[in-house]
Amino acid sequence: MINTEFKFGEVHGLADQVEIAADRVQFRNIFANDNGGVALIGFKNGQKLDTHVAPAELLVTVLEGEIVFTIVDKPHTLKAGEFLLVGAGVEHNVYANSDSKVMLVKVKP
Repeated sequence: MINTEFKFGEVHGLADQVEIAADRVQFRNIFANDNGGVALIGFKNGQKLDTHVAPAELLVTVLEGEIVFTIVDKPHTLKAGEFLLVGAGVEHNVYANSDSKVMLVKVKP
């Protein structure tokens, strides 16, 4: 079963579903289930997510702005419209070079 606050069959603006706030990185789930899900992340310029491990395989897509996504000490700069695949169990961190919105698709192996 999919957990979501959105109704099936309705159209929504994707980037509009997450805010950017000065005090902390913002997260909003679009949907989730036992196999993964889709979440949106909003970063203010200069905000970061410290190094952590991916609990699932990831598709990271930048919707707006620019981020540096570092995988095991190798930085990758992603701009709006670009994506990166990340394997489950891989250490990574994120830094926002500008106000940014990111879509994260999680699929458990």
